[in-house]
Amino acid sequence: MVDFKNKLSLKYTSMPSINAIIITEEKETLQIINKFEKENFMILKIVCETASIIEGINAIKLKKPDLVFLDISFNEDTFFNMLGKLELSIPKLVFISANKQDAEIAFKQNAIDFILKPVSFNTIILAVYKVIKRIKMERSYQTQKINAIQLLNSFNQPNDYVAVSSLDKIELISMSQIIYCKAEGRCTTFFLLNGKKIVSSKNLGEYSTVLDPNYFFRIHHSYIINLRQVVKICKKEGYFCEFPNGVLLAVAKRRQEDFNKFIKLKE
Repeated sequence: MVDFKNKLSLKYTSMPSINAIIITEEKETLQIINKFEKENFMILKIVCETASIIEGINAIKLKKPDLVFLDISFNEDTFFNMLGKLELSIPKLVFISANKQDAEIAFKQNAIDFILKPVSFNTIILAVYKVIKRIKMERSYQTQKINAIQLLNSFNQPNDYVAVSSLDKIELISMSQIIYCKAEGRCTTFFLLNGKKIVSSKNLGEYSTVLDPNYFFRIHHSYIINLRQVVKICKKEGYFCEFPNGVLLAVAKRRQEDFNKFIKLKE
């Protein structure tokens, strides 16, 4: 088989490493993927290893990985049923099995790749290459769509909406409905007035340049708040903003002076 190692490393060193979770009971699978990660840390980072389907689902909720290596029994649909109920973008799936017949199940579940055991570096490289390529294509497509939406808005009324993109869709959200935005690793979670949470595949910094600067302020490296939704500001022992959902968020010390100026400008 062709050795893709150097080709893959050179082509994608400019792209941040993709985060992956391994769900397997097989020590051999863990060992070879972990060895691959150590030698290819520029493109792959293992953020969780587990033998439990439930723990795997919880890890997906918490870590929001780009990729899941799945080496489990495919005789029942528990994992896929639980995965389908998650309120976030589904990670890319790479199935690993000693059974060729499992390939049919894999691609029915929209797997990016199927690795037939024994697992080798080349099969992992090919799978990771396909995942990275798919992610790059999706992000490029979303960027084109968002740019088109923003261009269209620029010809109409002042833009009161923000385009929020996950890996599988783009949603238009009224800025007035946003309470605050929270950084979740490389993702951003929008907390809305109706109690809904929307997870975006873009980082918080990208939204800091898009949200209306007259009302949105970055109080912390992890939070951007909507001043229109602040119920109360407590100035005792620092600055704390209270919101309609009862959440209290602290303004970072190094941002307090700018925040004070920001409030005065709006008063």
